[in-house]
Amino acid sequence: MSNLTIINYNGQRVLTTAQLAESYGTDGRIVSNNFNRNKERYTEGKHFIALRGDEKRDFLNRHQIDDSSKNAAVLYLWTEKGAWLHAKSLNTNQAWDAYEMLVDEYYNVKEQLPQPPQSLELALQAALEHEREIKSIKSDVNYLKGSMRVDTLQQQEIQQAAKQSVIQALGGIDSIAYKEMSKKVFSAFWREFKRHFKVPRYGDIPKAKFEEAIRFIELWRPSTSLQMEIDQYNSQMSFV
Repeated sequence: MSNLTIINYNGQRVLTTAQLAESYGTDGRIVSNNFNRNKERYTEGKHFIALRGDEKRDFLNRHQIDDSSKNAAVLYLWTEKGAWLHAKSLNTNQAWDAYEMLVDEYYNVKEQLPQPPQSLELALQAALEHEREIKSIKSDVNYLKGSMRVDTLQQQEIQQAAKQSVIQALGGIDSIAYKEMSKKVFSAFWREFKRHFKVPRYGDIPKAKFEEAIRFIELWRPSTSLQMEIDQYNSQMSFV
């Protein structure tokens, strides 16, 4: 983040589309597409600043911007709240981590710009309001990161680990128990798994609980009655 060229507009820090995309580890076209699909959520002046014509040229003349943003018909500058909406649209760990760093290391670092005189009371009030907004945004970020579901690769890992655990409990893929009651044991496993994590499907587990899910699978054993049934089937192997 420290490599970002600092851009100020009317006393507040902003980022170009290219800078925002680079920070989030994505492409500028994806940022633009997300914006175009969700324009009704964005408010000009609050989430972004759009510069056109002479205003755009004057701004570019005053700032050293060497990315693709300067060639667009409209130069979009994204505020801290605009960056939040883009992180929400992308909804990836990388985007959320990047957003938190932007807040801490870019947007929330104030330039020593001349400020109009104001009373101490008003200054303190504004500072407290800003602090409350930052805390609220960070709380939302933590909530959304915590509620993100496991991705496709993690789902495959859970499924594979569960398969290995159940097959092992049945005595192997060549066991009589596997041939006679694998469906019943798999059903019992997934029933316990979903009850433990309070989810309707294993794919609904939050990313934050992925390691716990793998640990649950590693420690899982059939119930006593189910284990006795497995042993009863497998004991037949010794008489074959």
